[in-house]
Amino acid sequence: MADVVNLNRFRKMRQKEEREKNAEENRVRFGRTKAEKLRDRQEAERRQAELGGKKVEDGTGDQ
Repeated sequence: MADVVNLNRFRKMRQKEEREKNAEENRVRFGRTKAEKLRDRQEAERRQAELGGKKVEDGTGDQ
């Protein structure tokens, strides 16, 4: 005689595995450490300041 199988348990297990797989993909795609975010922000500010110092203004007064 065969054992009784609860299909809800297998369905829930499959859904949990899918959620975990999706979470892992999101961690890889979007996850950055605080230090990485800070470094990128500082690099962008440095580049902006560097470009701002090289900007040539037109002295004719035309706008």
